[in-house]
Amino acid sequence: MTFSIHGLAVSRGVAIGRAVLVASSRMDVAHYFIAAQDIETEISRVRTGRDTVIDEIRRLQESVSNMGPKEAPQELAALLDVHLMLLQDEELISGVKHWISDRLYNAEWALTTQLEIISRQFDEMEDAYLRERKADLEQIVERVLRAMKGTASPIAALTPRAERKSPQQDLLLDDTVDVPLVLVAHDLSPADMLQFKQSLFAGFITDVGGKTSHTAIVARSMDIPAVVGARTCSQLVRQDDWVIIDGDAGVVIVDPSSIILAEYGFKQRQGELERGRLQRLLHTPAVTMDGEKVQLLANIEMPEDAAVALKAGALGVGLFRSEFLFMGRQGRLPDEEEQFQAYKKAVEGMHGLPVTIRTVDVGADKPLDETLRDDAHLNPALGLRAIRWSLADPAMFLTQLRAILRAAAFGQVRLLVPMLAHASEIRQTLAHIEQARAMLDHKGVAFGPVKLGAMIEIPAAALSLKLFLKHFDFLSIGTNDLIQYTLAIDRADESVAHLYDPLHPAVLRLVADTITECNAQGKDVSVCGEMAGDIGLTKLLLGLGLRSFSMHPAQILAVKQEILRSDASRLQPWATRVLEAEDPALAMAAT
Repeated sequence: MTFSIHGLAVSRGVAIGRAVLVASSRMDVAHYFIAAQDIETEISRVRTGRDTVIDEIRRLQESVSNMGPKEAPQELAALLDVHLMLLQDEELISGVKHWISDRLYNAEWALTTQLEIISRQFDEMEDAYLRERKADLEQIVERVLRAMKGTASPIAALTPRAERKSPQQDLLLDDTVDVPLVLVAHDLSPADMLQFKQSLFAGFITDVGGKTSHTAIVARSMDIPAVVGARTCSQLVRQDDWVIIDGDAGVVIVDPSSIILAEYGFKQRQGELERGRLQRLLHTPAVTMDGEKVQLLANIEMPEDAAVALKAGALGVGLFRSEFLFMGRQGRLPDEEEQFQAYKKAVEGMHGLPVTIRTVDVGADKPLDETLRDDAHLNPALGLRAIRWSLADPAMFLTQLRAILRAAAFGQVRLLVPMLAHASEIRQTLAHIEQARAMLDHKGVAFGPVKLGAMIEIPAAALSLKLFLKHFDFLSIGTNDLIQYTLAIDRADESVAHLYDPLHPAVLRLVADTITECNAQGKDVSVCGEMAGDIGLTKLLLGLGLRSFSMHPAQILAVKQEILRSDASRLQPWATRVLEAEDPALAMAAT
């Protein structure tokens, strides 16, 4: 039966494919594709994990049989029998083999996928006792996962386990997987998104998240349709259901009829034609109709993304989010040499064009590791994150600064500092940069000059522009956090996502004043938040005086098209009227 689920539209376009559910488990389960030659190895890993748990249960059964009825009631023995029976169930075993062999899922992913399939069958059983066996199935799958990870119970019969390969290394495309796939999950961490970045998923759906959650941001950078904040989507959509993602409307259509499929198939083809037309603008300079030159830069997460930025026609990197080098490493931070090589690769990859490297910005919705979330504080977004975290760990900060300065010897580097708000923070940051230079100079290590910049993403910073422009060469407006902090909402929380408004008068005033003050003092200013890549806001930002936009590479050509169709001189008085309006959104719509 066809039904629809509504969420938030975060990445344009249409995706049609089979649903792939990332099961939420108490275990941290990896999800990645394997190479065809590793199929037998992955099946063997599951078999070894299952055999480990079977041996454990049999040893428990033996212990139970030697106990009296008080120490081991009859129900315990029966429960062990049920668990043993479920472990040896042919449907579980054959299903896991299917997902590994046919879809090239890694062992853990195949096991949790088959758990979802069988759990659904239990849910549909009329007998209440049999329905309750679903919990037993979940328990034994959990035990197998633990055995595979090497964290089984101490009484388990420990057996050697195969070394798990890096998801980043094993994330492969393969011709044997030719069915369009749509990822459905409760939520995805930034590290998860990076693992899927080169995958064959046609689109993403998550239960939670907002328009500027990092799931949404990376989906836009991949230029694939996505809907977030779809609430119970991961519970309503079943494994392998046909699903349509309408990224323009924020709608998910499940089990669509042939008529709906045909309609969206046509819409999908139209979108592909539009992308083809935009490609013709690749080598066209971004200049307005009245001759104003506009700089279009790229936001990137990893050094390899530099090639993508160049291919999209970017004139540089306006934001290199260095925190992605730090995440998902179980607390093992990258050393100076590893960071230097990464920054150097990005700088050399841009072939002389400028690269803006932001110092590490972790915390809130970007934890260093998904298993180490900050649950000790009520709101991590207001806690020890970004520059606050760096200044609290001088050794880590100096390591990163030295790596960035060394990379600057190989090209144009702009060093960007996030979340500054206080004069004391500015002084400490500048002192650390000087200390890093002195340390490299003392060791005789080559380093290059860098332009220093600050993120304007806290209202206090936007209201202290003269202080910032006194110390920095350029400013970059991080609209994602600026909107969040100005409007006092959590941008990753779907329950307040409707309040996230880039056109709120207070937000527009802070953005406009920052642009105006920088232009007046002859300092460079750019917008690197999601507003920069929103074609609905391109003309407004041009009218406010912005001439440098930094966005995901996939958005550059669409924004360029808007710029080529604009007359900046005529936009300025219109933008002023919008800025002064009580409801800027209505003022824009009325024009």
